[in-house]
Amino acid sequence: MAVGTDHAYASRLRRKYGVEDELNRYVSALYEMLAGAIGQEKLVLRAGKVSALKMMRSQALPDRLCALARLVFEDPTLERTTTRAQQRKAIAEIEEALADILAQKSVEDAIERKVSEKMNARHQEYLKDLKLEALRDDAGPETPATQAKLEELQALSARSLAASALQQLRPQRLSEIVGQEAAIKALLAKISSPYPQHVLLYGPPGVGKTTAARLVLELAKSRAYTRFAKDAPFVETSGTTLRWDPRETTNPLLGSVHDPIYQGSRREFSEAGIPEPKIGLVSRAHGGVLFIDEIGELDAMLQTRLLKVLEDRKVTFESSYYDESAPNVPEYVRRLFREGAPADFILIGATTRDPSEIDPAVRSRCAEIYFQPLTQAQVVSIVQGAIKRLGVKAARGVPKLIASYTIEGRKAVQIVADAYGQALYRADPKGTGTSVTTITEDDVRSVVQTSRLVQHTLVRARATREIGKTFGLGVHNYLGSIIEIEAVAFAASQAGKGTIRFNDTAGSMAKDSVFNAASVLRAQTGIDVADYDVHINVVGGGNIDGPSAGLAIFLALYSAITKTPLPQDVAVTGELSIQGKVRAVGGVVEKLYAARQAGMRAMLLPKENAREIDAKLAGLDVTPVTTVEQALRELRIHKKSTRRSQGRSQAARRRRT
Repeated sequence: MAVGTDHAYASRLRRKYGVEDELNRYVSALYEMLAGAIGQEKLVLRAGKVSALKMMRSQALPDRLCALARLVFEDPTLERTTTRAQQRKAIAEIEEALADILAQKSVEDAIERKVSEKMNARHQEYLKDLKLEALRDDAGPETPATQAKLEELQALSARSLAASALQQLRPQRLSEIVGQEAAIKALLAKISSPYPQHVLLYGPPGVGKTTAARLVLELAKSRAYTRFAKDAPFVETSGTTLRWDPRETTNPLLGSVHDPIYQGSRREFSEAGIPEPKIGLVSRAHGGVLFIDEIGELDAMLQTRLLKVLEDRKVTFESSYYDESAPNVPEYVRRLFREGAPADFILIGATTRDPSEIDPAVRSRCAEIYFQPLTQAQVVSIVQGAIKRLGVKAARGVPKLIASYTIEGRKAVQIVADAYGQALYRADPKGTGTSVTTITEDDVRSVVQTSRLVQHTLVRARATREIGKTFGLGVHNYLGSIIEIEAVAFAASQAGKGTIRFNDTAGSMAKDSVFNAASVLRAQTGIDVADYDVHINVVGGGNIDGPSAGLAIFLALYSAITKTPLPQDVAVTGELSIQGKVRAVGGVVEKLYAARQAGMRAMLLPKENAREIDAKLAGLDVTPVTTVEQALRELRIHKKSTRRSQGRSQAARRRRT
């Protein structure tokens, strides 16, 4: 019965049965309408909740009307009405509420019909897809070609090497890393701490930066006061291989979002129009260490975004295809878009670049640790340890021979492994299983010859003196090197019309150092270089990227013009000002290592750099100087025969005059 016909129906009831019967029948009709709207079973359940069961079965109108009101309003506290006016008012309120219920039921029925229609359509499409797939896959997903590929993959998986040589020879404890005690101690203080810090590791390749970072994390896990859990990950990557697309189609470092149309999300996602976020290495390193080798090679924009992750400790995802209200979005996708992916990790970056080449914003957030170049004695120690771990013997000269060809610990270990292979082939060319007991120097020379290796320090110090020849010092990628500089001078054919020749390949800064040296020479001695034809040569033609060869060039020029012999076991470094002052330069520690590798007895360096070197640990005489006069004075007193050599040169010049 519709609510709109209630009044006409009530009038007929009054005329036929009177007021009491009219209200009883009207209440019964309302009961039927409520039962039709919510269902008979739900009506009974609701009656039990609102304590209306007993009153529903009563013949008294007040009880039945009260029960109906409780059912409609779902309020068990409603009381009986006794007067006719109250009862009619209660019926009017019930009519309004019942009308709302019926309207809601009508809307729900309409929606259910639409949902049913759509579900039926989807079901038909799904059945159609299944039938088409069944037709395509009657023979199954495998074909002879795919089966062959599977068998090949299974065969590859069945093969493995018990252990590679480098894995076996790699240091397994921090104490096995040679020559980096100070750097490892500093790294431990910054990582194995209740408040770990991000760290940048500087140093030449092959000195143990990666191995030290990995072992320091393992040690930190075992300490109770650190933040690292027992399963804290060590995620390693390289800045030279990390590539990303600014459109966010791919970003293995930070993560990316694969949109359903253009970026190829999974099929179930693309069909539903859902973007698929994929977490990156920063999230996989959550709670542990992210090690980026050659961090200086990272794209500048990617470095900026990495800094944002370091600050927020999470990665956020965005997509124009994402709809928060869509009902078919998986919960993990919804959470990634809503909260982001966690990325609370410690960054350890390693680089062979100069600190000035690293983004200042990255440096400001990281502690900095410098790994030292390896000396020849330390490389010898590394070689001896590798030979011991291989379980073989080596001739006495093998470690020193290997150390003469490299100053990298990793390369030295590779040569040991290659020499071991040569020894195996030499001892057992037919592969019968004969064991090798000794690696000989000939095995090492065979490896050196086939790999075309050259000795890392061809220039060696000599306990002699030469005119116009001196040794400067350079540094590149934290590796020091000897710069051999020579000069000759001849009287110009016409006074004041002399020439200066210099290697163009040595670079513009080195050429400026030549002109500075000429000015200082004239200021100090009164000799005008224009009266001479001078040729200054950097042996090997290396590019001197910096002014640090200024003092060495001056000494070579001074020696060539004045015929003053210079010691060949002293290396010098320092920028030369036109006032004759020796100014500070960079990389003096690396240069010290280069001088020591070349067997130099002494080293002259700017006094401003003296505090950077511990003279007790230097391994050679380190003399700080501030002016060229002091440098000349120090060189002349290195050997008593200096004055005698100068006297002979001056007498020869007088005789020629």
